[in-house]
Amino acid sequence: MFKKLKPNQMVESVCDIKLDELMKRGISNIIIDLDNTLIPWGEEYIIPEVYQWIKAGQEMGFKFCIVSNGSFKRIRHFASKFGMLAASKRGKPLSRAFKNAMMTLEGNKHNTAVIGDQIFTDILGGNMLDLYTILVEPISKKEFIGTRIMRFFEKTIAKRRRP
Repeated sequence: MFKKLKPNQMVESVCDIKLDELMKRGISNIIIDLDNTLIPWGEEYIIPEVYQWIKAGQEMGFKFCIVSNGSFKRIRHFASKFGMLAASKRGKPLSRAFKNAMMTLEGNKHNTAVIGDQIFTDILGGNMLDLYTILVEPISKKEFIGTRIMRFFEKTIAKRRRP
């Protein structure tokens, strides 16, 4: 079980992900979380550096799809601003959310990565389908109460994984 909670890669921000390295791995599709991965939780503004990273990826041929447990109206709003696709099924970490996103992207487990800031939703969900997973640090300390509770468990697991 703990193996499914371990990301393939950890970075501080999406901007630290080297898109050329993902491409070398054969990845061309990216399922990405919204809140605290692309934008601060509950906010309406887009961080310019994140926007530029997305645009650079799109110019390289990457396709992006937002999967979030937030409202679909909000997801569609930001998908439109970023020029991304949006998957309609929520329910991370359930496999159906990620399978739906892969179908939306016309991808498969060999060419799709998952990027997110939460171990129990983004990383677990991606790893259950054997996708390449990347954990980013949350953009903001401001979070949904349920997420704050899960962070406690994430920290506990991280301590147990240390040698």
